[in-house]
Amino acid sequence: MNAYIFPGQGAQFSGMGLDLYENSPLAQELFEKANKILGFNITDTMFEGSAEDLKETKVTQPAIFLHSVILAKTLGENFKPDMVAGHSLGEFSALVAAGALTFEDGLKLVSQRAQAMQKACELQPSTMAAVLGLDDDIVEKVCATTEGVVVAANYNCPGQLVISGDVDAINKACETLKEEGARRALVLPVGGAFHSPLMEPAREELAAAIENTTFSKPNCPIYQNVTASAITDENEIKANLISQLTAPVRWTQSVQQMIADGATHFTEVGPGKVLQGLVKKINRESETASATLEPNS
Repeated sequence: MNAYIFPGQGAQFSGMGLDLYENSPLAQELFEKANKILGFNITDTMFEGSAEDLKETKVTQPAIFLHSVILAKTLGENFKPDMVAGHSLGEFSALVAAGALTFEDGLKLVSQRAQAMQKACELQPSTMAAVLGLDDDIVEKVCATTEGVVVAANYNCPGQLVISGDVDAINKACETLKEEGARRALVLPVGGAFHSPLMEPAREELAAAIENTTFSKPNCPIYQNVTASAITDENEIKANLISQLTAPVRWTQSVQQMIADGATHFTEVGPGKVLQGLVKKINRESETASATLEPNS
């Protein structure tokens, strides 16, 4: 069975999407539509901007979403998922690709999400850290016993977990995790504590926007970050999407469940190959590939 997976923040690169724009009339039309919806020419930053320009949250999230969704749409008849999943932001790309959200509504929600997260980041100094080489339960225990806000945020693959919280708590937790035998506990260059209780203001803001958006039944099950299980009910999809900002990304568990449900081949749709690497670390037997533009689409 074919699983299509969609990357999240961090996969951006300068020049992203330019090949789609130059080689596909459909892609060109969708990029121009995106510029109008956003009210600025995101294509200028995607195609010609520096890595620094692309780091700006209001650009990063829509840029990755557009790259993934437009690539999926250029695949046409060749896009035949039995199941989909997206890592954090990638969940919105997956929902549009699977027909649960329109392109326009998906882009508007992603833009609102980016701005709401940016505002939440500015309320309190917060950050994230990658922890390598420890079992999840040890990381969870350290988070639970560290003073301040610090939680497990991204279960990326066995032995790779990202924690999220206020700056002091993250620094303390990193010291303890190194003492516990972590190969690395490294603070990440991110603007805030994504997937933690500190995102509550953003969750509330995004909840209103999601509630006012029409969702349809997806063409195939989506394995959502919050539950790591197959979901097709529109109301469940909405509820999980709202919870996602303050809940952990259960990527390891999602991939394991997709494999248990029959997935043998994972195609990454969008910039980079990060998710393919994580899938291989979760299950070496799984086949992985990158989606590529179909000519004359």
